[in-house]
Amino acid sequence: PDLEDNDSEKVTLIQFLIPKSACLHLSSVSCHVVLLSFVFRPSISPCFSSNIPLMRLVQSVHHSKRRAGGVLREGWLLHHTNTDTLRKRHYWILDWKSITLYQNESSTKYYKEITLSEVLQVRGPAQLSVPLLPGNNAHSLEVVTASLVYCVVAGEDGPPWESAIRQALMPVQSSGGHGEENQGEPETTPLDYYWIEMRKCSFLGDISSVYQIFTDEVLGSGQFGVVYKGTHRKSGRPVAIKVIDKTRFPTKQERQLRNEVAILQNLSHLGVVLLEGMFETVEYVFVVMEKLHGDMLELILSSERGRLPERNTRFLVTQILEALRYLHFKHIAHCDLKPENVLLASADPFPQVKLCDFGFARIIGEKSFRRSVVGTPAYLAPEVISSSGYNRSLDMWSVGVIMYVSLSGTFPFNEDEDIRQQITNAAFMYPRQPWASISLEAVSLINNLLQVSVRRRFSVGKTLGHPWLQDFQLWCDLREFEQRMGCRYLTHRGDEERWIRYTRERGLDFPPHLRWDPDDSDM
Repeated sequence: PDLEDNDSEKVTLIQFLIPKSACLHLSSVSCHVVLLSFVFRPSISPCFSSNIPLMRLVQSVHHSKRRAGGVLREGWLLHHTNTDTLRKRHYWILDWKSITLYQNESSTKYYKEITLSEVLQVRGPAQLSVPLLPGNNAHSLEVVTASLVYCVVAGEDGPPWESAIRQALMPVQSSGGHGEENQGEPETTPLDYYWIEMRKCSFLGDISSVYQIFTDEVLGSGQFGVVYKGTHRKSGRPVAIKVIDKTRFPTKQERQLRNEVAILQNLSHLGVVLLEGMFETVEYVFVVMEKLHGDMLELILSSERGRLPERNTRFLVTQILEALRYLHFKHIAHCDLKPENVLLASADPFPQVKLCDFGFARIIGEKSFRRSVVGTPAYLAPEVISSSGYNRSLDMWSVGVIMYVSLSGTFPFNEDEDIRQQITNAAFMYPRQPWASISLEAVSLINNLLQVSVRRRFSVGKTLGHPWLQDFQLWCDLREFEQRMGCRYLTHRGDEERWIRYTRERGLDFPPHLRWDPDDSDM
């Protein structure tokens, strides 16, 4: 149907044009990829936008739930605990989430549910720690939690039960997996896991003894793996665990995986996701990171109008820029900045922002240029796409695209047309809907970031000094946020006098609680 004057949001859904080379690359990597289809028809009026609606690119849907994996093992078992030698008989059912002790085979009433995230260790006959009770029916299996040790009398079923519980604790398997044909008796061969020392913490043992991975709760996926929800067993702290199948990637890409971990290991900033550590097997790499609430893309797409107000966008972009200032100072270019990689710590309208997904990050000197193709095409600077060499300024182009999509809810460019021609066409770049309601300062900053010429493109410092980000309301929002955090890292004490003068000149009240307290060194 034709677009109506009052319905600029409608577009025909047919085809999302992506460079053929990108499609070939994506199809050769068996990772979760979502390609949504859109076609671009010329605007009936410069009032309407024909740009690509914002969507998730090369990313699976977050927080998906798979159908229940079913029962791994079930049967009647006797057990006692290390604190109570009285043996009890229950019908045990093991699934991917818990061990449940039912009163009988058909009852919905149960005596006890042991969630797998509580289980710290499974001990076989050679590892038993609780003294055996007298008699022929000695226990042959121990399920260890922080508060109790469950001593299980399983007889000849002991080894299959031990193996099944170990499989449930470590649901990401080596070759052979956990298909339907072997769910009853999974592999018993132990894998040689080891922990790479990080941040003055080091642990030995397999990942299943430290964390529980919930493979039915996918938080997202990227170029190199799937991110699952996880739990630290002893503390119950939620984490995000990226699981990477090394066998699916050639050696060059495996080096990129290690590159992400090596870079994160040496970063310490409130605007960069915290790496807890890494486990590795012959076939898998497990990268354990702090778990946050969501990402910037979800925030934009779930907003009432499918785009964010300038006030919220300013707040988020400032935090992105401060994280980039830190990275660029360390000669690191992120190389894949996009709303999906801007994580949010809470559902608050003004949340803490952390950058993640450093798989494409590069160590780039002040004047050095790299030529390898990196990143996601929709957010890539033209010099990367044309392989003409790039430096850290490619991140600033991505910031311009992020600003554009946050304020408008659309991508700025049609990928089948030359970017240079599109940038010079103001009617195409900034149609009256929605840009008539967006400030000229915002448009000015976007124009200075989306500069084809690397020399003319704004740096982090110039961007932070632009009038759009030199805003009193923004400063107040940042100070309120810093006070909630108990740490000052986004504003500077030297700016306070300037904003006090600003309020006096305009007859405004300066919020007294935002003044610097000399007794508080952090604030």
